[in-house]
Amino acid sequence: MTTLTERQIAILKAVVDEYVQTARPVSSDRLEKKYSLGVSPATIRNEMSDLAEAGYLQKSHISAGRVPTPLGLKFYVHNLLKPQEISVKDEAGIKERIWPHREEKERLIREATIELARRSGVLSLTIGPDEEFYLAGLANILNFPEFWDIDLTQSLLSVLDNYSFWQGVISKKGEEMPVYVLLGEELGGDYLSSCGFVFSRFNWNNRDYAIGVLGPCRLQYSRVIPLVNFFGRLLSEFSF
Repeated sequence: MTTLTERQIAILKAVVDEYVQTARPVSSDRLEKKYSLGVSPATIRNEMSDLAEAGYLQKSHISAGRVPTPLGLKFYVHNLLKPQEISVKDEAGIKERIWPHREEKERLIREATIELARRSGVLSLTIGPDEEFYLAGLANILNFPEFWDIDLTQSLLSVLDNYSFWQGVISKKGEEMPVYVLLGEELGGDYLSSCGFVFSRFNWNNRDYAIGVLGPCRLQYSRVIPLVNFFGRLLSEFSF
């Protein structure tokens, strides 16, 4: 992997921040005007070109600007992201919503999935053994311009109820982490190349489950990652 300079890292961070906010390709002029990068638009343009050659950015099909690739987003998530803290009030609100269902596993999972969709503003899903599958917030995806593309939306819908597909996704072994972030082709196949999936594993009676959110690659990771992490930790405290 190419080693990035401090200037390139600053530019990449600015591109991702801007793209997450606007869903629009980012130009060098836009970065120069909005972000304190300390260099000219021409220099920013040259650095963006180098970042594209290294695989962190790509040209947009609709304008002269650039958008981050899954590689660029992964670098951002793992090296530049500063997750937001969940407030004590929000933690209490989540617990209050699902605690009354602590004696009934199916209802508990369903309510947790619904609450995660409500608080994250994207699609949420929980996958367990024996074809346990819960989905909430499907209408949320229409709030993202990416899913106004009928082909992408059809691709997403075609795999949403495919339990085997999602069981395969969460079963991919790797370094144990509180939260996993899979982007684009990491999800498997080209049909979800514009999507991101953030999930946390938890275990009940030696059986693996996962709860997470699915949306466009430009998810608001600073908010979504701590939220998913909290739901995973909270559910792991129950026992069935």
